[in-house]
Amino acid sequence: MGDTTFVLATQKRNRSDDADGGGEAKKQTLHTSGDPAAALASARHEFGEHGGVNMSIEASATFTVMEPETMRRMFAGELGPDRDFFIYSRHFNPTVLNLSRLMAALEGTEAAYCTASGMSAIASVLLQLCSHGGHVVASRTLYGGTHALLSHFLPRTCDISTSFVEIGDLEMVDEAMVEGKTKVLYLESVSNPTLTVANIPELSRLAHRKGVTVVVDNTFAPMVLSPARLGADVVVHSISKFISGGADIIAGAVCGPASLVNSMMDLQQGALMLLGPTMNAKVAFELSERIPHLGLRMKEHSQRALAFATRLKKLGLKVIYPGLEDHPNHQLLKSMHNKDYGYGGLICIDMETEERANKLMNHLQNYGQFGFMAVSLGYYETLMSCSGSSTSSELNSEEKALAGISPGLVRMSIGYIGTLEQKWNQLEKAITRLQETGHKN
Repeated sequence: MGDTTFVLATQKRNRSDDADGGGEAKKQTLHTSGDPAAALASARHEFGEHGGVNMSIEASATFTVMEPETMRRMFAGELGPDRDFFIYSRHFNPTVLNLSRLMAALEGTEAAYCTASGMSAIASVLLQLCSHGGHVVASRTLYGGTHALLSHFLPRTCDISTSFVEIGDLEMVDEAMVEGKTKVLYLESVSNPTLTVANIPELSRLAHRKGVTVVVDNTFAPMVLSPARLGADVVVHSISKFISGGADIIAGAVCGPASLVNSMMDLQQGALMLLGPTMNAKVAFELSERIPHLGLRMKEHSQRALAFATRLKKLGLKVIYPGLEDHPNHQLLKSMHNKDYGYGGLICIDMETEERANKLMNHLQNYGQFGFMAVSLGYYETLMSCSGSSTSSELNSEEKALAGISPGLVRMSIGYIGTLEQKWNQLEKAITRLQETGHKN
């Protein structure tokens, strides 16, 4: 298939159009600046088959045509989703395509397509951009699954090597990228779990100077940061987190240039097409219904995270939150973020040892009823985990130390259920009890 912009279709066809030429799809307006909520509101709204305000779910695995010649033309790449021609739902599906349009609008990219998980989105992008023997430069501080993919799986299966760097050391990043060899600079906008903020504009400038594609995982900061508007080429998401908001769906997304997304769906060479991390149409429908209130949820997550981080610091705890003025990346984040959405919904409390971290979480869940001990994030309840022994457990001790992950680092995804004061009272009660029992011991 060519670079026809299938993923941005804005017009539906009539069945009588089977004999017409394909042509390039009309591209939706790219919102390169401004509020991502405004971009979402400007995206195409898909109505239901019978005029419903919500779209219909296209649950078909395969699609029919009116004329035999049409199928040959679809497989030849002459007709595609830009004209509402579909072959098979492992390729393009209309319902998944609609969610993908919303993701492209959210991130201000030309195109997007959604996948069955965040890891499938990440792996597919890297495999599409890197060939056998390729080279990646990546942040030392990454989600454990991504780190394992780069440090173990890709070297073994594809001879794709990765140089891990301190993402805040621009000179180190620049030196690690080798022009003509390095294909991808991979980073997280806000790192998991240390909440380090990446200087996306400057990192993108350095990478582009050497012909390197910048891929940013924006899972921790949807609405808060817009990496593509700041210079990144590709944005990936674990939609399972904030975007879903319900801790009930596993999903991912690749947002970027139409040429990349279409190449990933190519019938002969596409990583998404051939590896098959297909999103179910019913899942895509549910997620399409949640994105419109993502902005409201992110504002509340961020507001509470800032309030709790500020108050916890006054109680004497070692709190890490980029919204606090003493965070080393506070001014950087302030210069890049979409200000209406705050500084994100995650905070960390460094208890220094795993034993003390576990005591804190035990008190917060079982005495304060403040939240749940669970991995993941973006839920309406607060979720907390000791990162070193959970979501970053794929890193060895040396790698954790280089990444700045303390053994007692408690990552907390702040929820918005109940009132702020009600939840603060639960949090304060648990910490007071912990401090009292600590003094007795």
